[in-house]
Amino acid sequence: MHLLSAEHLSKSYGEKILFVDVSFGVAEGDRIGFIGVNGTGKSSLLKVIAGVDQPDSGVVTVGRSIVIRMLSQEPIFHPEETALEHVLGGDSEPLRVLREYQQVLVELENRADDAHIHNQFLSVQSKMDELYVWSLESEAKSALSKLGIHDYDQKVSQMSGGQRKRVAIAAVLLQPSDILILDEPTNHIDHESVTWMEALLQKRKGALLMVTHDRYVLDRICNRVIELDRGAAYFYEANYSRFIELKIEREERDASSEAKRQNLLRNELAWIRRGAKARTTKQKARIDRFDQIQGQQPKNSIGKVEISVASSRLGRKIVEIENLGKSFAGRKLIQGFQFIAVPGERVGIIGRNGSGKSTLLKLIAGKLEADEGRIHIGSTVQFGWFGQEFEELDPTMRVIEYIREVADQVRTADGAVISVGQMLERFLFSSTMQWTFIGKLSGGEKRRLQLLRVLVQSPNVLMLDEPTNDLDIATLSVLEDYLDDFPGVVFVVSHDRYFLDRTVDRILSLNGEGEVQNVVGNYSEYEETLRRQAIHNSANPDNRSHGVGAKPVPVGISNSMRPVRMTYKEQKEYEQIEGWIEVAESELRQVSELMDRNSSDAIELNRLLQQQTELQQKVDVLIMRWTELSELAGH
Repeated sequence: MHLLSAEHLSKSYGEKILFVDVSFGVAEGDRIGFIGVNGTGKSSLLKVIAGVDQPDSGVVTVGRSIVIRMLSQEPIFHPEETALEHVLGGDSEPLRVLREYQQVLVELENRADDAHIHNQFLSVQSKMDELYVWSLESEAKSALSKLGIHDYDQKVSQMSGGQRKRVAIAAVLLQPSDILILDEPTNHIDHESVTWMEALLQKRKGALLMVTHDRYVLDRICNRVIELDRGAAYFYEANYSRFIELKIEREERDASSEAKRQNLLRNELAWIRRGAKARTTKQKARIDRFDQIQGQQPKNSIGKVEISVASSRLGRKIVEIENLGKSFAGRKLIQGFQFIAVPGERVGIIGRNGSGKSTLLKLIAGKLEADEGRIHIGSTVQFGWFGQEFEELDPTMRVIEYIREVADQVRTADGAVISVGQMLERFLFSSTMQWTFIGKLSGGEKRRLQLLRVLVQSPNVLMLDEPTNDLDIATLSVLEDYLDDFPGVVFVVSHDRYFLDRTVDRILSLNGEGEVQNVVGNYSEYEETLRRQAIHNSANPDNRSHGVGAKPVPVGISNSMRPVRMTYKEQKEYEQIEGWIEVAESELRQVSELMDRNSSDAIELNRLLQQQTELQQKVDVLIMRWTELSELAGH
């Protein structure tokens, strides 16, 4: 079913052209990922499609009765509404009926003897039944909990920027729509929330249009990619992995065409220089041909970010942590943590929102004082801090002035010295843009500028707090390559699984209750370690230790090393495991029923949600173990 048509869309801001003559259609089932360097107009194009902004030219045609919902990078809220009220604040009929039901309930408490109110209550109950509304409030609370919002009645105006973004995500995912538009939905949410949202989007019907830097999400969700590059749009019927292959093929074809054009130009120029006389028709046609070939100039490449910045020498002593402890509001975030950084190490710090990831990073960098323990920093250490916020960027300052505050010249990795202007050009800030006010930059361009300021100070220990927020994929790829060769130490807080897999060799996982799990490997290897521990624990019921205290299962044992026949213990386990799965699934169904019955009790619902999560994990582990045993039984 065709839902939307975009025809000949163009948009520019001042002298900056974002996109020109872009046309495409959106059909039911399309999951389109928009890709491009920061500043190419991805967010602007989404706003035009959603009707939030108008194009300079072109038209967007939406089918009759088609509902479009958009998650913008800066969601708008009513200052007095709570998190739950915002999530339930849609204009669909089921949500209107639910709000009517809640209002009637309040009136019924105050006017219990009023027959009119009783009749109104019965009427709205009937509507609730007809529209299957009873589970909506429960689903709203469940969505908020999955995204780390547990105080449903807290006013949104009192929340942090990250919390507000998560409330907006819950609202846009819960409210029905034919076309869902998401602008950087993975910013400010943790790994578990990204995984939950990814699963929800995979099941969702209708169309999806999305800008995201999360390459795993693009690869697993999208079936089409639209790349914005130098004002033009390129279309690919592919997920992210296939898009990369097709993009390479396209650029090779473009390079081949340009090489042929240059060869023709050289031949024509040689002929003209031999003294062609333009009087004859034949000679005139030859000169016209030269002019035509010369006029077929390729589009100016938008370029690629170049990170070639020298770092300071780093001694043997870097960061040594002894019995570190830190609490906030009576809650112990870190307790008894010990760690020694070694040269060249890449450390990823993960955990749920509020678990203390950024706190640990700030403690190491000296931006916070520890409650307990000590942090010893080597004398040669020079930190480079790349934080989440733009608070230090003065919107009235020009781009080049912001970099000149910390350096007049920049030493590159090969020892050369270049000007600040030259380095800005390597970071895709043209000579014109260098004199632009920072306030006129896009969010991604500000992040890129912020990153450059950090690197030109030649740090040897990089502290990256959510570096993937608002950076485009092209810049992230270059940053990943830079970190490959960076001689110092890197500490990175990130929810981007691809970035962690690509860059780190150690994971510090915080559980928000003081414990820090230290696992060697990247993020996927960390997940595999947890999976093996869970299988080990399920296979050994007497082992009650979980999480940090659990005895780790060796990682890296291939299937070919397993015995080809079951042991007696595995045979007994195989005979019983289907019954265990059945019992666990039955318990899970009972909890779901209790959640429906307790949808108005926030405390009880929160307890049941936690129980539901634990039971679902138990079922998943048992099924994985059943699969392994089934493979053994088949030998």
